[in-house]
Amino acid sequence: MAKPALKAALLSPQRPLGDHPLLVAGPSLGTSTILWNRVATLLGNDYDVVAWDLPGHGVSPAATETFDVAALADAVVELVDSIAPGEAFHYAGVSLGGAVGLQLGIKHGERLKSLSVQNSGAKIGTPEGWLERAETVRTQGTPVMIQGSAQRWFAPGFMDREPEFSSRLLHALRDADRFSYAFCCEALASFDVRSELGSIRVPTQVIAGALDGVATPAMADEVAAGITAAGGTATAVTLEGVAHLAPAEAPAHVADLMRSLISWAESQGTAK
Repeated sequence: MAKPALKAALLSPQRPLGDHPLLVAGPSLGTSTILWNRVATLLGNDYDVVAWDLPGHGVSPAATETFDVAALADAVVELVDSIAPGEAFHYAGVSLGGAVGLQLGIKHGERLKSLSVQNSGAKIGTPEGWLERAETVRTQGTPVMIQGSAQRWFAPGFMDREPEFSSRLLHALRDADRFSYAFCCEALASFDVRSELGSIRVPTQVIAGALDGVATPAMADEVAAGITAAGGTATAVTLEGVAHLAPAEAPAHVADLMRSLISWAESQGTAK
């Protein structure tokens, strides 16, 4: 299976990389690095924040063939190696980006210092649902998803309070390459790592939105339980009033949670 090409944006201040811990942030399906702008503003003085885009979204080139979530994880490692060769990094991802994080923990654990899985799960939705969506978007384009996504992504009232920010996120969806979006749906259709969670050995936090109908708090609990059952370290947190895009909806709360995870992981690293 082909490894897609990914591109990234530096969201922290321009400065030489390497003096601050590296934090790599992954998007949800249909969004772009914009999703992380607010959290990066809060964390960017202390961490080098690099956010990547899914194939055909934001600055990443369109995909020309199918890929799976494991291939996306491989592509993230390759991306990191292009900016900080061999460097270990902290990772945070939302939804599909969170699924990539779990895959990184399973397959590339030696490269991770900590893992923040947000609005995601070890299996998301049903294969039938994803394949149907892939077909719809292939034939009708991504704008067909805007209304449903707006309802899934944001808690009631968010779009009224934050019209500009929510509209920028929905524009990222509208501008995404329809074929790449469909490939992402197919990757989610075949994604199920529930039996592999026990191999994750990096400190992990799983963040859920109380109002998220896609990746429910129960799914976050399942991920944390799957990791801790095998002796790993993981906690699940549910944010009230948040739907499917925690970094957009509750940036201060998410940044605080991530900061405490990263600080703890960094202190463990120096203690070794």
